[in-house]
Amino acid sequence: QIQLVESGGGLVQAGSSLRLSCAASGRTSRDYGMGWFRQAPGKERDFVAAVNYDGRYTDYADSVKGRFTISRGNAMNTVYLQMNTLRSEDTAVYYCALALGSSWYTSSRSYEYWGQGTQVTVSS
Repeated sequence: QIQLVESGGGLVQAGSSLRLSCAASGRTSRDYGMGWFRQAPGKERDFVAAVNYDGRYTDYADSVKGRFTISRGNAMNTVYLQMNTLRSEDTAVYYCALALGSSWYTSSRSYEYWGQGTQVTVSS
């Protein structure tokens, strides 16, 4: 079993930055792709960013390109989401996800494990 724990959410003003962290524990390895998704109230869970197992390849939703950066920690069982120039429309619960494949994935159906989420609120 694999557990994911997110941290780093909070309340910030528009234009600010936040960094989310996700730590995986349990039966982890270096071979898993990881991603971030978000869900705003009354909306579906949407793809934000994804990274492959070694951090060399990434992908982003159009709405966050140029503002958000996904990266993996040295231990490879952590993933970060650096969020810059935050906007009110970025307000959501952010979820970390882990896929048992080694690539990067934009569909939530490709991920087998999920964290409980961390709230990000951006005030305008």
